[in-house]
Amino acid sequence: MSVWDGIVGQEPTVNLLKSVVASPGSGRDDIAQSWLICGPPGSGRSNLARAFAAALISPDQGLSDQPTRVTSQVLAGSHPDVTILSTNKVTIGIDQVRDLIVTSEQMPTTAPWRVIIIEDVDRMLERTTNVLLKEIEEPAPHTIWLLCAPSAQDVLPTIRSRTRVVNLAVPSNTAVADFLIRQEGVDRATALKAARLAQGHIGVARLYATDRQVLADRDELVIGLLGLRRSSDAIILAGRMVDDAKSQAARAVEGQVARAESEFRQVNGLGTDERIPPALRGAYHALGGKDEVRRRTTRLTRDVLDRYLNILASVYRDVCVLQNQADETAGLVNLENRPAITDLSVRLTRRAAIDRLETIATARRRLAGNGSPLLVFEALFCRLLVSDR
Repeated sequence: MSVWDGIVGQEPTVNLLKSVVASPGSGRDDIAQSWLICGPPGSGRSNLARAFAAALISPDQGLSDQPTRVTSQVLAGSHPDVTILSTNKVTIGIDQVRDLIVTSEQMPTTAPWRVIIIEDVDRMLERTTNVLLKEIEEPAPHTIWLLCAPSAQDVLPTIRSRTRVVNLAVPSNTAVADFLIRQEGVDRATALKAARLAQGHIGVARLYATDRQVLADRDELVIGLLGLRRSSDAIILAGRMVDDAKSQAARAVEGQVARAESEFRQVNGLGTDERIPPALRGAYHALGGKDEVRRRTTRLTRDVLDRYLNILASVYRDVCVLQNQADETAGLVNLENRPAITDLSVRLTRRAAIDRLETIATARRRLAGNGSPLLVFEALFCRLLVSDR
């Protein structure tokens, strides 16, 4: 399949980038060298950047049904002329950007372009962005920069004004479901449910479609929220949610380490149970080092908690839909909980429902500011309690 087949629900953007790649010779005067790819979480902006990079440097422009060695390397993040900066930290460091700039000045080794991808460029502090600014404004003749962010407003105007901005849409439920059926082999009913619950987030939809425990944790959170009556309920639910998030993150990191160790053995020609040679032990053990695992687990735990906030917001979104009698046009996310959400829509005023969405947004900011997850969720659930009227 072509490099574009994994991009979900972004046909206009894909057609635009295909035309850019196919322009006469894709020469230096025919293509912008600094791009800003914007889209909400889960829209696939990083995947689109990789697909674009693969199309730019592959001899077949990434269109062949059978991926070339070049496109496979780019999509796997191992091509020597495509550098990808991603981070599990809160911010991207200034030294990381300086290293990228040095790389960007080097001639490509085999491809017509050297491509630099920065995921989550919105995580740069202003002083770091200023280091990048000159390279974005005047790139090396052989280099293309692909920056990714949730929206153009999340990036400093000085960067935004010097790039060609591409905006991605939230994929439709049908598009996400078709992707899950094609890529994961799940049945249509499961795919449609996962797409609806994920609200256009492709990665989350894949989780819901393939991990029963993750889906069960989601159901438990929604039921717990709808059953909140006392402060003690709020405290218990907060503790359970934080524990569940830690467990999910630990399982995910364990899987990542296992895959990395398996790939390491394959690359170095080692069997599953074969002893690691002394010269390779340091690199092998670093894959599952305690500090690295702890750092990844902490970051992933916050990602899970952020997803939980989206789930909570979806309940009050459904309340607002029912209060405005818009369910036939807008639809409900949490269809399985319609009776309880209908009851909540009667117990809450329209203003109270909106206030709860704002309360969830406040909790998100506190969590992003390194607030204690347990305290943030305890305070949140206490604020979401509904007094009987």
